[in-house]
Amino acid sequence: MESDVFLVLGLVIAAFSIPAMLSSLSGGHSPRGAAVSIVSGGCLILMAMVSKPGGYAPDDVPDVFARVVQRAVAEI
Repeated sequence: MESDVFLVLGLVIAAFSIPAMLSSLSGGHSPRGAAVSIVSGGCLILMAMVSKPGGYAPDDVPDVFARVVQRAVAEI
């Protein structure tokens, strides 16, 4: 189950860093923070792929999101 959490966190971090990257590039600034976020999100995704036997298929991602959110809501 930890690999599912790693995958979801990595995808969310990488997705949120894309607007930050575009904003800093359009403002003429160096996108250092966004680049660090993309790298850390990519590392989490890679860690999830390596830690789960067989990896993930693209069709598995919505189910993984649902399981992680369902588990998080159940723990609240």
